[in-house]
Amino acid sequence: MKEHRNVTLSLPEPLLRRLRVYAATRNESMTSVAAEAIRALIERDESSAAANRRLLERMRNAPDRGIGGKITWTRDEIHER
Repeated sequence: MKEHRNVTLSLPEPLLRRLRVYAATRNESMTSVAAEAIRALIERDESSAAANRRLLERMRNAPDRGIGGKITWTRDEIHER
């Protein structure tokens, strides 16, 4: 059995009305709708943070492309027309 804790949440009245309607049209409680929204928000943030860590790790361990880590050109040379 999941343990639940009561919290007090203050929402703007228009948002609270929309939450009540949203939950009612789905035959769910406002608590379950809010819990799922918070869970999704946290999971999305964690997923994004993990993706950023993987990207940084790939950048740190990028294979040598034959330049020995030294950039020998300038931005102007690359963008010459």
